[in-house]
Amino acid sequence: MKYLNEVKIQLESRSVNEGYARLAVSSFAAQLDPTVEEINDIKTSVSEAVTNCIVHAYKNKVGKIYITVRIFENSVVEIKIRDKGCGIENIKQAMQPLYTSLGGDRAGLGFTVMENFSDKIKVRSRVNVGTTVTIIKKIKGRNAL
Repeated sequence: MKYLNEVKIQLESRSVNEGYARLAVSSFAAQLDPTVEEINDIKTSVSEAVTNCIVHAYKNKVGKIYITVRIFENSVVEIKIRDKGCGIENIKQAMQPLYTSLGGDRAGLGFTVMENFSDKIKVRSRVNVGTTVTIIKKIKGRNAL
């Protein structure tokens, strides 16, 4: 399917950049005239995906996070958040609510939150190569009945 508009962002995996990613992606999606709830859903999903890159993919080092946002016909937004970090050994396990590979005070709800605030989520990963999270959100917008 051909997209109507696209933006690409590259940023370092520093926690201070998470807020920028949220705002940049939601600002780009704003061209579809989403509701406040839909914008908040996008912000939350992006926040969780970027935080996973920062905390899990690169652990205690800085790497690159690549974000591609595409707008398709029928007001569909596709958000791809990719890293070149350590990868996920068992995606199915990682996506289980309350599972965390780090323990401690981590809640293990990142993927669950992304699933609840989007229409579809896809996770592809290879150990020592990286992970790509694709989030699909259909914008019904302010004019929806």
